[in-house]
Amino acid sequence: MKRAVFRTAMGGRQARELCPDALVVPPRMDAYAAASRDVFAIFRDTTPLVEGLSIDEAFLEVGGLRYIAGTPEQVAVRLRERVLAEVGLAISVGVARTKFLAKDASAVSKPDGLLVVEPDQEQAFLHPLPVERLWGVGTVTAAKLHRLGITTVGQLAELEAATSERLLGRTTGAHLHNLARLRDPRPVEATRRSSSIGSQRALGSRPRSPDEVDLILTQIVDRLGRRLRDGDRVCRAVVLRLRFGDFAKATRSHTVHPASDRTGVLLAVTRELLACARSEIAERGITLVGVSLSQLAHTGSLQPELPIDWDDGARLDSVLDAVRDRFGATSVSRVTQLDRDPGWSTPVLPERDCPDCDRPERD
Repeated sequence: MKRAVFRTAMGGRQARELCPDALVVPPRMDAYAAASRDVFAIFRDTTPLVEGLSIDEAFLEVGGLRYIAGTPEQVAVRLRERVLAEVGLAISVGVARTKFLAKDASAVSKPDGLLVVEPDQEQAFLHPLPVERLWGVGTVTAAKLHRLGITTVGQLAELEAATSERLLGRTTGAHLHNLARLRDPRPVEATRRSSSIGSQRALGSRPRSPDEVDLILTQIVDRLGRRLRDGDRVCRAVVLRLRFGDFAKATRSHTVHPASDRTGVLLAVTRELLACARSEIAERGITLVGVSLSQLAHTGSLQPELPIDWDDGARLDSVLDAVRDRFGATSVSRVTQLDRDPGWSTPVLPERDCPDCDRPERD
């Protein structure tokens, strides 16, 4: 009997090639988002210091709860019990002195466990792990380290800092060397907001007409524009990301002046960027299209510029947002999107007010 090995983030086409008879179940994004909101509500009921990483991952600072809620391990035990009882989900928790070690402890304890790394056990826990466990080691960096005979975190920690920087580059080498030597001073940042938002859609390998690509681009920008307005933010830059038929990647960017949250403005800019890549798409094909909105700012932080635009675009966006909020995201759509596949909209963390939202996003 042949066995197929599947892994997280494997492409659907590759998975079907490994297992042609597999049953493919569509994701239930609304259910995932609802569960995430419930879980994060429990997190924030446990401690006000919660830093969300994704829809299903977060850091919690619980060191200050020792005299009112017990040790970090006791807090973690009750947290797992509450999430299971109130949301019906089993979660893995890592408890450690630093964010990096807590994240690794959580990964090691999966799929349903609790692992506590005491300060005097940190080196014994971390150093035997493969270098891929270090936060920031991807496929390329891992391959480079393996060619140098470095396969474990402990082997990297044995290097001098200058050697690590020379082999991996100044920034990456210093970052990874610090982690390998248990240096991670980053605090839990509960009020942080991302400095960009984005969405992308894989298109498969079949040829796509210009109208099809434009339709998909419209769907993406519609969703991102609504997310901007829901967070009371505007963007100053639009980035178009493309992956061609030969899997080469390209980006195109344009500054929006003045900064805007208007779907019509953002769509016009994105279409201009796409038009610049039409010839390459026609020649090489396209397998992915994505849009990022960056350099975000609070709506109220910008002053109107003369001449003031008094047209109805902003009011139209507001009315459409209100209708979709009440009757669902698909209750109103463009004529070109009728009876078309809207694609999957990945759940995202809710926006939170933050005085530092314009800071650059951490790598």
